[in-house]
Amino acid sequence: MNLLILAASLPILFCPKGPETLPALKKAGATAIAVPPDLVSSWKANGKGIQVEALDPRTLIKLSKPSVNFRMGYASATREPWVDSNGWRILREPNGRFFYEAPGKASALAAAEAFSYGATGVVQTDQAGLEPFERMLAVLQAAGRSNLPPEFNFEYFDDGSKNSAEFMNLLVRSNLLFKVVARRDATGQSLQVALGTPDFPQSEAANPKLLAEKVRAKITDPKRLLRVYGSSVVIGRLMGDGARARLFLLNYGAGRGSVNGVRIRLLGEYRRHKEWQFDCPNAQLTDYVAQSGATEFTVADLPMFAVIDLSH
Repeated sequence: MNLLILAASLPILFCPKGPETLPALKKAGATAIAVPPDLVSSWKANGKGIQVEALDPRTLIKLSKPSVNFRMGYASATREPWVDSNGWRILREPNGRFFYEAPGKASALAAAEAFSYGATGVVQTDQAGLEPFERMLAVLQAAGRSNLPPEFNFEYFDDGSKNSAEFMNLLVRSNLLFKVVARRDATGQSLQVALGTPDFPQSEAANPKLLAEKVRAKITDPKRLLRVYGSSVVIGRLMGDGARARLFLLNYGAGRGSVNGVRIRLLGEYRRHKEWQFDCPNAQLTDYVAQSGATEFTVADLPMFAVIDLSH
């Protein structure tokens, strides 16, 4: 398979070094990589068993390492950890191609994040990150891409400003599902959120958490398509068409370990389900209930990432 075709469906590993890294790549299970253009000839001559494509990272949009800051330096024990998610960046530029520098196990989380948001993701990592990345790639390959459309509770008008970016970031971190639109809706037929409107004035832009709570109140919790209980470091991404749904769950605190007992509530009664998990291949959803117009279940153990397909 041509690497560019592969990159359109699965994250790709970027190797900035020459074929001297071949033993480490093969040990990790890598079969395809992207390399700087000036190293392509050397790799094709000496990188037996590895598919190689030229790629210049400077042509890609650089994203931060997905992780969580537990703010250990703060005196208040009640402060929520700060999740470093790139979800809003990808939603802002859905046709973009993105580049991560993610050492260690963060390479796997970067791959999962790009996959969850349907993005073309290129990941550069260190030797410790090669094996986690390839193991995550196996999970993503097993789950496969979905052709379901994203689910959302409201539309978000993005004016491209820094304040708008901070607002979107908080919305993603709060598991409030939205679709980015290029113009405001003057008809009032859909719930649309935009900075600079009476409900979300620019004067409150310095407090995006307040704005996110306002959005939540407008939607109302019973009408939220997705609710995540039991963790402030798990972010969900939901796709669906009414009859089927696909839920991605990303544990941004994976660097510190699993999240246990995450409770999920989805609108719609889905009686069938199938799950793929990273580092938890025999995981089972527990306390599964589909009734009264909603589906609820518990993910007992979430080391890093899960894909859950649901249907009626």
